[in-house]
Amino acid sequence: MAKWTAADLPEMTGRTVLITGAGSGLGLITARELARAGARVVLAVRDTEKGRLAVSGMPGRFDVRRLDVADLGSVRRFAQDWSGALDILINNAGVMDIPAARTADGLDVQTATNYTGPFVLTNLLLPHLTDRVVTVTSQLHRQSKLDVDDLDWRTRAYNGMHAYRDSKRATVLFSLELQRRLTASGSRVRSVLAHPGIATTQLAAHSPANAVNRLPFLLNDPERGALSILYAAAQDVPGNAYVGPDGPGSIKGHPTVRKPGRAGLDEATAGRLWQATVALTGVGR
Repeated sequence: MAKWTAADLPEMTGRTVLITGAGSGLGLITARELARAGARVVLAVRDTEKGRLAVSGMPGRFDVRRLDVADLGSVRRFAQDWSGALDILINNAGVMDIPAARTADGLDVQTATNYTGPFVLTNLLLPHLTDRVVTVTSQLHRQSKLDVDDLDWRTRAYNGMHAYRDSKRATVLFSLELQRRLTASGSRVRSVLAHPGIATTQLAAHSPANAVNRLPFLLNDPERGALSILYAAAQDVPGNAYVGPDGPGSIKGHPTVRKPGRAGLDEATAGRLWQATVALTGVGR
């Protein structure tokens, strides 16, 4: 059976796709391929000049807008300025294993970038969405010991890698609860998860986890890593599908629908996490 590639993307003309963190890496590859398929692609990036340079010369329709997903003020302004239908939102922006720091809102930067900001952005843009939300997660969510009562690292001693794993488990639980709410409301919008396996990107360049990038023959290159995101964005997958590489351990390979860790299917914890995030942000009631 033939393996799915970007060449199998359906015609996307007339569709609008918003991708956060699309100025480089997997986000930029995703933007390039969706535009090639005919979509109008909006790159939501912190550095708009860098974003415009990244897509200059690429065929297709691109719109570059400023967004810092870790800054809830920036997220609110971005959502308020949005007009018209949005077919696909891809929550791609992320950081990994960074030192402890707080945003202007007083939130943990890593959690805000990977989870809290995307939570707020998704909820604020839901009235515009017509098709799906794709949230990029990680297989490392399986190793998380998420503390819903200390989501923002107020009482625990901060650990960069633990915070990354927790933020990625939070995205998996977010998708689960979001899909439950969408289904209950009768919405046709679906929430989908995608992970690239382990891809040789710059995400972990500053972290001890970057050691794995020295073994590229064991990993997905960025082009193949982006396939899971593209598949999740364009194929007819069910709500809360978990798309990742088809190889052993879902580390590398071509995209297919798999299953998240058992902790990512805990409906009670997903509901508690949602309410904790509402309390933290004031969004998503």
